[in-house]
Amino acid sequence: MFMIELEKEKLSEEEVIQRVVAGEKLLYEIIIRRYNPYLYKVGRSYNYNHEDTEDLMQDTFVMAYQNLANFEGRSLFKTWLIRIMLNNCYHRQRKMSYKNEFSAEIRENSTPMFTGDSDDTGKVVGNNELKKVIETALTKIPYKYRMVFSLREINGLSTEETARLMEISASNVKVRLKRAKAKLRDIIVKAYSPKEIFEFNLIYCDGIVDKVMERINKL
Repeated sequence: MFMIELEKEKLSEEEVIQRVVAGEKLLYEIIIRRYNPYLYKVGRSYNYNHEDTEDLMQDTFVMAYQNLANFEGRSLFKTWLIRIMLNNCYHRQRKMSYKNEFSAEIRENSTPMFTGDSDDTGKVVGNNELKKVIETALTKIPYKYRMVFSLREINGLSTEETARLMEISASNVKVRLKRAKAKLRDIIVKAYSPKEIFEFNLIYCDGIVDKVMERINKL
């Protein structure tokens, strides 16, 4: 398996982008590996299955590569990449004639549902049945709550970043997050880790890397 040594040296995101834009195409593997888990969680939170999510991830990475020179750093690269993924999810959903749902409400601060890693958390999320309960519960709550929950709690974006991606106000983000937690709280124990929800198993990582690199090498 091809693995870039520079990854072990923690090459910065900015350096990777600059060097890929300059022509070091193989370094794009670093970006794919770093952001595979985030894009996977976005796709699954959009209610796509594993296979469709992987297809959307590949499309997103290819589109990001094609537009990498246009990334100006006005937002975090992670946010920029997730926006592309969200757009791809939305457009595929429209093609499949699904209905999208958006409405607005206001107010109230919220505290993170995930408060950090603890020994108890580690024990609880080790239970695969609980992980399945969480994932199943998320697929059943409305999109507007599910996606805010995914971006804020699972992917770790700020309220402001989430608001920009969802094109709603920060107040709406807080309200939707609070309501998402309320809908989930009855079926989810309090001690769990966001890293375990819609986990992107590393056994799939090489496949995504290989497929994306094959596609960009043909560009």
